[in-house]
Amino acid sequence: MSHNLRPVPQPIGIFPQFFAQAPETLVLKEHVLSLTGDSFSIKLTNGTPIVQVEGKVLSLSGRKKVCDMAGNHLFSIRKEHFHIHTTFGVEDPKDQKIMEVKSSLALFGSKATATFTSLNGKQETLQMKGNFFDTRAEITDETQGGLVVARIDRKILSGKDLFFGQQTYAVEVAPNVDMALIAALCICLDEKNNEK
Repeated sequence: MSHNLRPVPQPIGIFPQFFAQAPETLVLKEHVLSLTGDSFSIKLTNGTPIVQVEGKVLSLSGRKKVCDMAGNHLFSIRKEHFHIHTTFGVEDPKDQKIMEVKSSLALFGSKATATFTSLNGKQETLQMKGNFFDTRAEITDETQGGLVVARIDRKILSGKDLFFGQQTYAVEVAPNVDMALIAALCICLDEKNNEK
């Protein structure tokens, strides 16, 4: 990764226990061959696990359950049907929608918009724009003037990952940004890419 992202002036997110204290890099590894549908382990580059993501096999909505490392259910990600553009709902354990991620067509690459209410009650709009092959993307906070809050680098790290059809992503997250929510956005982008 290039230069570190600067801290955002106002914290962005819903889960204070996951707000980055310093610039952090998350590593998302997709386990395509697991028997429970797609599941991801999300860790820091030093190997410290942050959250565990489990996919439900044979689920029409492709529901993914996200838990902290103590097994507490934080939220679920569900593909919503009957939308023109691919839309995902992020729901709390009581099935209340806490974030919506909508993808839209971009001339070059992919684009997605996430809307949610931050812990401080502020409406947030995060915009994710990637290049044509979705190997790199930036996530910007539109409510704070297009500030870059995270950067995705979808480089496949090794031939072994390529052979087993697994993707590995590095996601750089700015201080004061919710790493769990950024991970949710990345999972939505990955699900969207897997539809092709």
